[in-house]
Amino acid sequence: MKFGRPVTQRQLRVGEMIKQALSMIFLKDEAKIPNLDTKEITVTEVRMSSDLKTAKAFVLPLGGKNAADVIEHLKSFSYIVRKVLSKKITMKFLPKILFVKDDSFDYAEKIENLIKQTNK
Repeated sequence: MKFGRPVTQRQLRVGEMIKQALSMIFLKDEAKIPNLDTKEITVTEVRMSSDLKTAKAFVLPLGGKNAADVIEHLKSFSYIVRKVLSKKITMKFLPKILFVKDDSFDYAEKIENLIKQTNK
C-alpha cells in the first residue's frame, strides 16, 4: 500500500499516452537497439511521477525469457527509445524513462496457485 499523494488524472493520462507510444515503437521496431528484438517486448504499465518528469515503464519480454538481460539492455539504450519517443508525443518536458521488470504476472500466478491449494 502506498501512502502520500493520490495519483492524478493527468498522471494516468500521460502514463497511458506514453505506454501506447512505447508499445508502438517496440512493435514496429522503430528504436534500433542493437542485439535486441523489441517486437517481443510488452509494455504493461507506465507510472508517471507527480511532476511528470519521470516515467517508470513496466516491461516484460515475451514469455518472460531473459527478462533481466532485456531490462538491462533497455536501460543502457534508453536514450535511443527516448529520442524516438520525442518524435511521437508532444510534451513540454519529455520524461526520463526508467525500465522495470513487471512482476505482476508472477504475483498473480502465485496467488492463483495459493487459491488452488486451499480449494483442494
